[in-house]
Amino acid sequence: MTLQSQALKNMARTFLRHSPSIESALRRLHFTSQFRLVPPGELSRVTDELSSSWMDDGIPAKQRIVVERELAGYRAGNPNRVFDALVDILLHNIPALENRSFLEIGCSSGYYSEVLRCRGLAVAYQGCDFSTALVHLAREKYPSIRFDIEDATSLSYGASSFDIVVSGCCLLHISKYEKAITEAARVSSEFVVFHRTPVLHLTGPLFYTKKAYGTEMLEIHFNEQQLVRLFAANGLQIIDMNSHLSLPKSRTSDSVIYKTYLCRKAK
Repeated sequence: MTLQSQALKNMARTFLRHSPSIESALRRLHFTSQFRLVPPGELSRVTDELSSSWMDDGIPAKQRIVVERELAGYRAGNPNRVFDALVDILLHNIPALENRSFLEIGCSSGYYSEVLRCRGLAVAYQGCDFSTALVHLAREKYPSIRFDIEDATSLSYGASSFDIVVSGCCLLHISKYEKAITEAARVSSEFVVFHRTPVLHLTGPLFYTKKAYGTEMLEIHFNEQQLVRLFAANGLQIIDMNSHLSLPKSRTSDSVIYKTYLCRKAK
């Protein structure tokens, strides 16, 4: 990238930050061009067809390119709204995080182990993911950390195996998300975090297909009330939440808000 093109990009970002209506319009355009609503009659077929999307061997390298750019800024001390959403909710609510057993479900290439370390959170991190290729990359990048190949809807870990369990931006891709919530609650002894969860307040849940890293996949935008009730049904009480991204929806007045929920497990 030339210095001139980088300067133009920086100017555009500054302009958008000071022009929220234009930024909102661009997000709406991005949404309508990237997401296709799945009609109820097609849902079963589509979810079956896309159930293995994240197993695509091409995803890890493409995702890691994006991740490395974000990590570079974070290592340099720059804020990152998405990374900070998880870090800050942990720091604000859970005392004495050092050496707490910590599982990230849907860990991708394990980069949140580095995010936590950048902010001084010395938890005993462990990760798991559905994708064999992503787990292999995680093991390559962070050889001192344990990473397992796991299905979020049927984890092999015993009950109450970890102090803190984070469902790391994977719930939105799991058609049987009720089971994934149950499993996250089961393997936690104290806290469960549902990170980067897209929610609606007037409608939903709505199911979409989209392309990410060149691969078509499922994305669910949850109805928040239903989600909160599912948490409660699994013995999880929300003790804090934050919002870190708003994406206007097309054709309805309901916006997608990406939230991180911190829940405490009932004793």
